[in-house]
Amino acid sequence: MIHEFDALVIGAGGAGLFAALEAGKRSRTAVFSKVHAVRSHTGAAQGGISAALGNVEEDKPEWHAFDTVKGGDYLVDQAAALMLAEEAVHAVYDLENRGLPFNRTSEGRIDQRRFGGHTRNFGEAAVRRSCYAADRTGHMILQTLYQQCIKHDVTFYDEFQVIDVILDGKTCGGIVAVELATGDIHTFTARATLFATGGFGRMFKITSNAYANTGDGPAVLARRGVPLEDMEFFQFHPTGIQGMGILISEAVRGEGGILRNRTDERFMVHYAPTLLDLAPRDMVSRAVISEIKLGNGIRGDKRIDDYVYLDATGIGKETLNNKLPDISSFCRTYLGIDPADSKIPVQPTAHYAMGGIPTDVHGRVRCDGEGNFYDGLYAAGECACVSVHGANRLGTNSLLDLVVFGKRAGIHLAEFVRQADRPDVKSDAAVAAKNKIAVLCRGNGRKRPRGSDLTEKMQRIMMEDIGVYRNEPAMERAVAALNELREDYKNIRVGDTSKSFNTDLLEVLELENLLDLSLITAVSAKNRKESRGAHSREDYPNRDDANWLKHTLAHLEDNTVRLSYMDVDTSRWAPKARKY
Repeated sequence: MIHEFDALVIGAGGAGLFAALEAGKRSRTAVFSKVHAVRSHTGAAQGGISAALGNVEEDKPEWHAFDTVKGGDYLVDQAAALMLAEEAVHAVYDLENRGLPFNRTSEGRIDQRRFGGHTRNFGEAAVRRSCYAADRTGHMILQTLYQQCIKHDVTFYDEFQVIDVILDGKTCGGIVAVELATGDIHTFTARATLFATGGFGRMFKITSNAYANTGDGPAVLARRGVPLEDMEFFQFHPTGIQGMGILISEAVRGEGGILRNRTDERFMVHYAPTLLDLAPRDMVSRAVISEIKLGNGIRGDKRIDDYVYLDATGIGKETLNNKLPDISSFCRTYLGIDPADSKIPVQPTAHYAMGGIPTDVHGRVRCDGEGNFYDGLYAAGECACVSVHGANRLGTNSLLDLVVFGKRAGIHLAEFVRQADRPDVKSDAAVAAKNKIAVLCRGNGRKRPRGSDLTEKMQRIMMEDIGVYRNEPAMERAVAALNELREDYKNIRVGDTSKSFNTDLLEVLELENLLDLSLITAVSAKNRKESRGAHSREDYPNRDDANWLKHTLAHLEDNTVRLSYMDVDTSRWAPKARKY
């Protein structure tokens, strides 16, 4: 079946919905998601959205931009960071005007709280910059944007899984997707296609990411020759529930929560004496792992599964119930404790991809590092790399990235659609996707690897060898093991061959995406011989601006990953040592 639209948006999180909203005002637009839109992972974002409103204390967009650059360990493109910070103020008021119920100060203004790495006066002290709706800010953004999309007659295709992208040279003509309810393969053609499929944290064993976060967009594009940018940088959030990965928002520390080791010491005084528990996430995650390696974890056994405590008992029951109701509920449900009375066991959890599909500030996808772009191909959100997060994203900048660059991409896409010709898509565009599924569903009685087994091995490899701390032997081992798993994947067959809601088939398709992205991440990490932001090497502990102040572009070519490079925009602030 072939369907025609003006614009396609793949992914229904914050970036996809805002892009669809802008595109839908001007063109016939369809949104695709493998879950219902309001179940997208943006809804899991708890803490807030950053903007220098200055409602609680003095703040400036320039300070916000500087914090973003410094927090990203100077791998951030600085013009993009300034754009992000300057447009943040309008973006938040725009969401408010569309109906988002932010928390309020006693004067009726949007309330703001502290978050890691956000400072006043270029690092002088912490500042209240996070605008929030209790600890449900992402969920409120999803609800608000979804309602607006319905209002503007955007078409939704829920429970569709993208399998392939239609690329003719450097021109994008649409996508091929499977309808989960029927198993039917559909071809969708359009003048422009935008990917907003979110992150890919499910390649790690312990992660805050939903099961749906399998990197579908970046993987599909990588297999069609699109390079991926800065994939070695994957953020571990320092406070996931021990053993589960369920996120305990940075907002807890923003409200006064303290990290403590087995002797009840506030250990962040040794790692970030100015910002303490509100230092950038990469620094706090390394501090937690360092305490564990010193035997200061709660068990004191120096094992990777040890943990520390997040002490929220000093915040007070009223504040916890009013400002952090979901976090309090998580603790009661999953841990059987009340955070007002008991400390929360936490450990770093794989959380956010700084790298992804390379784009400019309009969401246009780059072909290379030379300033060339694909026609009609866009990306936004976590699956994209603008790059405003560099080597480490600051908390609350993720939701801001979604709304600022999702909107910008939607506006530019709509203008492109207005003047672009309809692509000439061949009738056999879906043949490769149909053949792939036919092979996966064709069993011959041989004993074959199970998808769940390969998934477990991949997640363990990534967690142990491409985690918070990295070194050459471990990464070499990971690359070799991941290549073996990719070879094993070629022999996988789906046990369930039914058509309707074949979750076995879906999981195998998602596994291919994760395996490809895991290999790209591991190769990119092994190649970068320095420590910067979330990429921390035990054998190269220092940042090396002379050799490595550059973006990585990874090209997936069958069983190898070819790397090239792109300059970083350092036009505003020269790189300096990060001190907090």
